[in-house]
Amino acid sequence: MAASSKKFQKKKPKGEKQKFNKESKKQFKTKKDSNDAVKSEAVALQLEDDVPDFPRGGRSSLSKQEREEIRAEVDAEFEAEDRALKKNKGKKPQKKGQVMPDDLGSLFGDGITGKLPRYANKITLKNISPGMKIWGVVAEVNEKDLVISLPGGLRGLVRAADALDSVLSNEVENNEGNFLENIFYPGQLVSCIVLQLDDEKKESGKRKIWLSLCLSLLHRGFTLDAVQEGMVLTGYVKSIEDHGYILHFGLSSFMGFLPKDGLAESVHTEVRIGQFLQGVIRRIDKTRKVVYLSSDPDTVSKSVTKDLKGISIDLLIPGMLVNASVRSILENGIMLSFLTYFTGTVDMFHLQKKFPNKNWKDDYNQNKKVNARILFIDPSTRAVGLTLNPHLVHNKAPPSHVNIGDIYDQSKVVRVDRGLGLLLDIPSEPVSTPAYVNVSDAAEEEVRKLEKKYKEGSQVRVRILGFRHLEGLATGILKASAFEGPVFTHSDVKPGMVIRAKVVAVDSFGAIVQFPGGVKALCPTPHMSEFEISKPGKKFKIGAELVFRVLGCKSKRITVTHKKTLVKSKLAIISSYADATEGLITHGWINTIEKHGCFVRFYNGVQGFAPRISEDDMVKLGSVVSGVVDRLIPSAVVICINSNAHLKGTILNEHLADHHERAVLLKSVLKPGYKFDQLLVLNIEGNNILLSAKYSLINSAEQLPSDISQVQPNTVVHGYVCNLIETGCFVRFLGHLTGFSPRSKAVDDKKADLSGAFYVGQSVRSYILDVNSETTRVTLSLKQSSCSSTDATFIQEYFLLEEKIAKLQSSDSEGSELKWVEGFNIGSVIEGKIGEAKDIGVVVSFDKYNDVLGFITHYQLGGLTPKAGSIVQAAVLDVAKAERLVDLSLKPEFIEKCRGESSKGQTHKKKRKREASKDLELHQRVNAVVEIVKEHYLVLAIPEYNYAIGYVSIADYNTQKFPQKQFVNGQRVTATVMALPSPATSGRLLLLLNSISEVTETSSSKRAKKKSTYDVGSLVSAEVTEIMSLELRLKFGIGFRGRVHITEVNDGNVLEKPFESFKVGQTITARIVEKANQKGHLWQLSIKPTMLAGTGEIDFKSTLDEFDFSTGELVTGYVYKVDSEWAWLTISRNVKAQLFILDSACEPNELQQFQERFEVGKPVSGHVLNVKKDKKLLRLVRHPLGALSIRNVDGEDKRRCQSDNNVSDESVTAHIHEGDILGSRISKTLPGVGGVLVQIGPNTYGRVHFTELKDEWESDPLSGYYVGQFVKCKVLEVSHSVNGTIHIDLSLRLSLDGMLAKNPPELCSDVDSTSKRVEKIEDLYPNMVVQGYVKNVTPKGCFILLSRKLDAKILLSNLSDGYIDDPKMEFPIGKLVAGRVLAVEPLSKRVEVTLKKSNINGTSKSEINDFSRLHVGDIVSGRIRRVESYGLFIALENTNMVGLCHVSELSDDHIENIQTKYGAGEKVTAKILKVDEERHRISLGMKNSYFTDDNDIQIPSKEESDEEIEETGDMDEARSRMLTDNTLVMDIEFENGASSVLAQAESRASIPPLEVTLDDIEHSDVDILISQNQANSSEAVATDEKNKRKAKKKAKEEREREIRAAEERQLEKDVPRTSDEFEKLLRSSPNSSFVWIKYMAFMLNSADIEKARAIAERALRTINIREENEKLNIWVAYFNLENQYGSPPEEAVQKVFQRALQYCDPKKVHFALLGMYERTEQHKLADELLDKMTKKFKHSCKVWLRRVQMLLMQQQDGVQSVVNRALLCLPRHKHIKFISQTAILEFKSGVPDRGRSMFEGILREYPKRTDLWSIYLDQEIRLGDEDVIRSLFERAISLSLPPKKMKFLFKKYLDFEKSLGDEERIESVKQKAMNYVESTLT
Repeated sequence: MAASSKKFQKKKPKGEKQKFNKESKKQFKTKKDSNDAVKSEAVALQLEDDVPDFPRGGRSSLSKQEREEIRAEVDAEFEAEDRALKKNKGKKPQKKGQVMPDDLGSLFGDGITGKLPRYANKITLKNISPGMKIWGVVAEVNEKDLVISLPGGLRGLVRAADALDSVLSNEVENNEGNFLENIFYPGQLVSCIVLQLDDEKKESGKRKIWLSLCLSLLHRGFTLDAVQEGMVLTGYVKSIEDHGYILHFGLSSFMGFLPKDGLAESVHTEVRIGQFLQGVIRRIDKTRKVVYLSSDPDTVSKSVTKDLKGISIDLLIPGMLVNASVRSILENGIMLSFLTYFTGTVDMFHLQKKFPNKNWKDDYNQNKKVNARILFIDPSTRAVGLTLNPHLVHNKAPPSHVNIGDIYDQSKVVRVDRGLGLLLDIPSEPVSTPAYVNVSDAAEEEVRKLEKKYKEGSQVRVRILGFRHLEGLATGILKASAFEGPVFTHSDVKPGMVIRAKVVAVDSFGAIVQFPGGVKALCPTPHMSEFEISKPGKKFKIGAELVFRVLGCKSKRITVTHKKTLVKSKLAIISSYADATEGLITHGWINTIEKHGCFVRFYNGVQGFAPRISEDDMVKLGSVVSGVVDRLIPSAVVICINSNAHLKGTILNEHLADHHERAVLLKSVLKPGYKFDQLLVLNIEGNNILLSAKYSLINSAEQLPSDISQVQPNTVVHGYVCNLIETGCFVRFLGHLTGFSPRSKAVDDKKADLSGAFYVGQSVRSYILDVNSETTRVTLSLKQSSCSSTDATFIQEYFLLEEKIAKLQSSDSEGSELKWVEGFNIGSVIEGKIGEAKDIGVVVSFDKYNDVLGFITHYQLGGLTPKAGSIVQAAVLDVAKAERLVDLSLKPEFIEKCRGESSKGQTHKKKRKREASKDLELHQRVNAVVEIVKEHYLVLAIPEYNYAIGYVSIADYNTQKFPQKQFVNGQRVTATVMALPSPATSGRLLLLLNSISEVTETSSSKRAKKKSTYDVGSLVSAEVTEIMSLELRLKFGIGFRGRVHITEVNDGNVLEKPFESFKVGQTITARIVEKANQKGHLWQLSIKPTMLAGTGEIDFKSTLDEFDFSTGELVTGYVYKVDSEWAWLTISRNVKAQLFILDSACEPNELQQFQERFEVGKPVSGHVLNVKKDKKLLRLVRHPLGALSIRNVDGEDKRRCQSDNNVSDESVTAHIHEGDILGSRISKTLPGVGGVLVQIGPNTYGRVHFTELKDEWESDPLSGYYVGQFVKCKVLEVSHSVNGTIHIDLSLRLSLDGMLAKNPPELCSDVDSTSKRVEKIEDLYPNMVVQGYVKNVTPKGCFILLSRKLDAKILLSNLSDGYIDDPKMEFPIGKLVAGRVLAVEPLSKRVEVTLKKSNINGTSKSEINDFSRLHVGDIVSGRIRRVESYGLFIALENTNMVGLCHVSELSDDHIENIQTKYGAGEKVTAKILKVDEERHRISLGMKNSYFTDDNDIQIPSKEESDEEIEETGDMDEARSRMLTDNTLVMDIEFENGASSVLAQAESRASIPPLEVTLDDIEHSDVDILISQNQANSSEAVATDEKNKRKAKKKAKEEREREIRAAEERQLEKDVPRTSDEFEKLLRSSPNSSFVWIKYMAFMLNSADIEKARAIAERALRTINIREENEKLNIWVAYFNLENQYGSPPEEAVQKVFQRALQYCDPKKVHFALLGMYERTEQHKLADELLDKMTKKFKHSCKVWLRRVQMLLMQQQDGVQSVVNRALLCLPRHKHIKFISQTAILEFKSGVPDRGRSMFEGILREYPKRTDLWSIYLDQEIRLGDEDVIRSLFERAISLSLPPKKMKFLFKKYLDFEKSLGDEERIESVKQKAMNYVESTLT
């Protein structure tokens, strides 16, 4: 960015915003002239190639002295020019042609001019020329070109054709569509060559630099002889082979091969043909003309071009790494010499440092050696540019951490370039970014002295203008105007944005406007105004500020509009096609007008088409149109209306037909593409058109009103119900014209419910009662008496729809047409075959039509009884096309009529005369006979007209939901002819029913009674018509139908099949118990003997509505439904019951066959569990509830009777009691030894304990059980908790009473006694053998389950006779173990068991701890428990006692090192020297002299004692000692579970071994012995003064050696002492870090440090990657090694640390290194590491606590600032932990007052956290200020907390006062506790 002339200051890179003003053209002209001068000068210089003094790039041949003289002259000249400039300041400007010394308009080479330059070479638009080779970065990858970022902020373009050589371009383009995206990626470094520049007449901001990436141009001059091994070459992938890739370098002279194993792992994607690959030449095969390469990124980035003799400038390639040395310092950079013959310059923006300050020249001394890469080469001037940028030197593009438009408030000024600009340090994340601000962008006004306004180190506010990708340099602006306004960059511009802009230019094509941020946009001429303007310049004056709206922003081209309608529009905009939704109203503008319509443009280039629509094409309200189904939605059908307007309409489901059922059926068969010929336009709302297919509305379309003026009173108009309310019904006509029918005018029956009489969408006929024009109210009547139909359109539509539905159904099936209908004309005779006989008729089949069935009712048989299989001639009465069903008749009158016989034919009943056949006429009234009764219509015969067949509807428009009149076959009716047979009526004669004629009594109706004589309680004679599983269907009277429920057959006796004695057609006597309801039309009858014998209504009414059931009552019902979980019973007609599957039986096989056992119709008895009166529903169980067996603990069998026989309805477990045997189902297997959860009711579950699963003690009692399995269980206990929940304990053991009820009782007595469970602790006694399952394992032992109620504990020492390394592995949860009871404590319900075989074999606990059995002089055996410097602790065999063998009693001779001679776990023999029963101490001796008299006793040899070490945790202790090497951690095991003394353990933890006084050590072991023997004593064993003096005289070196030997002895019995032994051990344990560390230590002892390092490296390679902790141990040991022996230690440790971070958890590695620094007291390094850790692991509470701890340990200030930072970084849920732990650290190591303030602050926020109170109190107690402690306790107990928490606080208070011993205060605390209890209870 730094320029040295004012011309250059005005000139900006392409990436920056160009200012558009009037003076721009003049400036371009001057630039053109100066550029011509420069070009001519360059051409003249090129002719001087014959100058011999500067061969090959200009290396000067002058001597050193001559060069110095020339430099002195040049300096003098420049100084003179500077003085002249100062004098001429403010005077006349220079002439155009004069070139300033600092002008960078052209590149130079010192070989041409012969002078050393003053300024570094820089590329600008003025000096760039074709043929120049430049290094660049791919900025954008487009479909047709690449955008390359060049040095100096320039941007170049590479056409797709210039990206590859022609050899590969054709092949790549054929294989890939957009091949550029597959080969190149943004951020890729490429070498380019300049092809051409745009014409200089263009403005500089618009001139384009055209580049080429073709290697044939870049590698021109390369030959096989010119390339050398180690050179880096770039090539295309020409082909992909099996083992590698063939590369093409743009030359035909040689090829390249890159093996696949040599391919870099960092390659982004898979390798493709044409892709650029960079590699280092490994080998050259000149015979085959092939170079072999490797593309390892580290090798490529570090490969330096060798200094070859005779190298030409043509062989220099941009990006080549060279060794260079500083030759001279320039004004704006440095000059370097490289490759012997060449010099190049580096400008200030390519130096090594990102932020070079004003003293940057001090970093580059003459002849300083540096690595540089070639940035550009100009062959014409032999000028070379270099870069020292660290990223580019490492062959990587600098990263970008800023975005254009970002604002940084705290940017630091690094350097001020006088008259040029500022270099800033921008605080971007994760690293800062350099930015340069040109002087013209530094302030709004011109700044004369930049260095005065901006000082180095000051902070400024900057906004990012652009970014130079190659330099990694941002360009910024400091002007205040840059921070104002919503738009700064193109990315800020959004379509639809309204913004104020300034007019900067006006032309014929439009106006150029500029936003406040500097972004420019175009306002096209059509958008400058709403109307066309002839002179835009008058409205748009330059400099005027106007309001615009952004139309679009594509490719940084912004268009805006000034149309007032668009600018002020409040409607939603369409900026993408996804925004365009149906029904959206928005503004747009007409773009073009075509013949068929116009194109409308919206925002961001979105456009739509508006078709030309004439008035004829528009649909009108009330018009009839046609349409095609477009799609189906759940509530409607979308129709494409057949018009030129391309309109769509909607038919609601209710408007598909007048008949509701037919509308539903039509919707189900409709498909897109179906055409509706006639549709009525009901309503039009914008683009929403509501249509109707109702036949009634379409036929009366012309009469339908759309306005209230068209409504006339006293007329009947068709409409549809649009809404129903409680007070009336709304009826709509066309549009929104709506009438209201009050409730009194809607139906004839005033009590009728409107919601049951009408439905929304129903077609109705409405009678206009009143029209009020003022209130626009229309009052209607919907009464059938005034609105009955006057034509047959209702039934006509029914048959037309049936035909449509049939056609739609047939189109789905194989047959595409309804051809079969032609063979079944109404009234014709057809031949059929009698098939199956049904209860209501006979089925007929047809040979020609296999899929059509005929049916003849009993009434139509004509007295005949045709046999199955016989052929008959039958007349067609009706055809159901959709169901493919034909109704036939065998009556002679129909058959003879069709055969043309005379009207005087014979019938089976009697002869009658008929008149000559007459033709029926419309509106003629006729008498007819009902032949067939259908659901919606009647089939009639008109005898007077030769038995013509007619059809009449039962219902009408307004009565569709009303209860319809009942008709019977043979009934005479009167009807009117409304439509003669025609295609419009589907070939049927349609009639309109007038009234029902008087029915004459016939032989079939003489037994019938009139309807008015039937009432509840009446006896009737009825005929059985159908026998169903749960009811009898009957008919009686004239058309009356009823049923007898299965519970109405017998009184009390439950029969298996109550309907077995009845047959169809049988006549029975029944009593009416309930009238028919409106829906079912079935009368309820009863044939119970008691009902039939009753006297009438009085007896019957007593049984009505009875629902008197009590819990426990035995009831019987019949199954009417069964599913997988429930059986549903009917107890009576109105009472139902349900039986759960698990309540139906207790045997698993019966539960498995639940659905088979409870078939429909089966009688089932059960006891009522609960009653739901509102639903009339009972819950039944099979077993009785009155007397339940309850087995108590003592085994007595008690009977409990319920006094009132009534269990609470709310309790679902009232029927479950102890001792019950239930059926159940396994619901869930609980984890561990939780047992199983079983279901015993619908929502009731019980738990089966782990010990109650099997009778026998099995290793896996869960085997054989699975979820969903039916099992039989026994209730052991039902308990109720305080919160109301019920816990049920169950058992699956078959040996329990009642579980084997079906088997002989002797089987139960055969069960082994060991399988019995001990339920009470009183049944246990010492030395009793027990079995159990492991429940839990802890470091101190484990717990086992003995039974459902009893657990036992086993101490770690009692788990086994031998040593157990890992108790959790040896004793997994659920393992079956056998042991012997050691102790029983009935009061505390504690049981202790041992698994030791020695104990199990018969040694009692009293014997184990019986000191009286031990006598002085006895010889005993035992195992060494622990080895100390003062003696051995020996565990005596077959006892729990431990004795001490003092060091003086070990041997007759003096033992120097006890640890090296004895090890834990060794078996030894000793003699009892002393037994102290009071103090529970045993003194032992092992001197040989004690055993001289006992020849029979042999001391076990070392080999015989090769057994496992008993102490657990020793291995881990040894490892920790090996790693830390300064402390010995003592883990004390308490065998009998006595609590450990934590304070003593802490005080001993930091004492080095062998430096502990004898008294302290013995005291600690006395505690162990006391805890083992359950005694408490603090006295120490007396030792003689002689041994004390010996211990003190040991030298420090000897003690260190003894420590090492002791640790080795404790961990291994036989430590390797040679390299071979270690290698042998490593082969067996390759993953053991302990062995590897010991091996390293062995080498360090031998002073072989390098071998120790090699062993560490081997260990890291050998240990399995999954063993992360083992690897971490090695790294820690490596840290210690390098810290002690590294050179220098700090750097060596850091190298190992960086490597460890790549393989292990970084957090653990940091803590390990921190621990090492703290141990070695390297506080400075520890502080630096902690600072890094708080940044890297800022969410870790542990890290911040270590930071606080370090500050407190070093007694430094700043704790509060660290706490504040931590609270900002840590997650919210970690704040409590951090603050509390910090407060503890303050109490221990810092200022207690700070700790108090922290606790007070956190308790204010969480006052009910007793854990915080407890910690706070503990810290104060530790300090010991009694007044403060008591005041804190008083505050704590005054809180309002739950009783459990208050109990804890009072107990802690009481313990504190007891520790002080003040009885008065103790009583005071007790009194306060009592007061709290009393206040709580009251």
